[in-house]
Amino acid sequence: MKYSGPHEMPKGLTLLSIANPDGTETLGIKTAHGVIDVRKASRLLGIPAPLTMEELLREGNAAGLTRIAAAAGSAKAKPALLDEGSVRYGRLFTNPGKIVCVGLNYKRHAQEIGMKEPRVPPLFNKYNNALAAHQCIIDLPPKDVAYKFDYETEMLIVMGKAARNVAEADALNYVAGYCTANDFSARDLQLETPSSQWMIGKTLDKFAPIGPYFVSADLVGDPNNLKIKTLVNGEVRQDWSTNDFIFNTQQMIAYISKHWTLEPGDIIYTGTPQGVILGYPKDKQVWLKPGDEIVSSIEKLGELKFRLA
Repeated sequence: MKYSGPHEMPKGLTLLSIANPDGTETLGIKTAHGVIDVRKASRLLGIPAPLTMEELLREGNAAGLTRIAAAAGSAKAKPALLDEGSVRYGRLFTNPGKIVCVGLNYKRHAQEIGMKEPRVPPLFNKYNNALAAHQCIIDLPPKDVAYKFDYETEMLIVMGKAARNVAEADALNYVAGYCTANDFSARDLQLETPSSQWMIGKTLDKFAPIGPYFVSADLVGDPNNLKIKTLVNGEVRQDWSTNDFIFNTQQMIAYISKHWTLEPGDIIYTGTPQGVILGYPKDKQVWLKPGDEIVSSIEKLGELKFRLA
């Protein structure tokens, strides 16, 4: 039954996506008792609840998830509890209305690639084919398509309310939460094709891994002061903070919402700090290859891991 109650954004919740044996991807709630399988718990407890992030954000039934989370320690909910180590992660987002990306948004990153800080946030997009899960494997294209692969760990903004022409002072009130994400990139497609094809270099299949968690905004606090890090095969490559944003979270939302409406479930990639391969001297640029493991981590949001094949 479609939810018809008040539209509420999630609070006090850390969510993940479970890839089920039947091919579906449904929500889990991370709790002190373990991960609650929301689909199973909803049936056991008789509590209607959204089964996907899109359903949660668009319909607004956060109360259903909060009630299920509160019952995590009960005997009735026990059969719906999972050890997180046994979970096969699904995609947190499968069908967002918009995937908006902000380029060149850290001061030190602009310096390392020799570009001036932009006057307004440079925007581009990814498509839903690029969406991928925590612990995914990205199958790289043949070398005649692309071979200069690079990591970009980024904080992801998740919109919870429709936002149009919002003021910077109000912008965070429209945010449902945040995630760790990676704007995986093919630099040769992005920068060496005619007219610099940013979109084509950024949106090949699985080039937008996100996860493992969605963390509600109230648990994160200030998004403009979070530690951010990337490891490649265990080696630290990026280690910085979102306090180096050129355009902070409020400014990004305000700017984008001047041009179009941001809807619940829309997601925003917010740029990456210095330390990308593109920023290395030409003779030291060793591009990512099959077999590499990338770990993207952001304070309070968790570690996103994926491998290349």
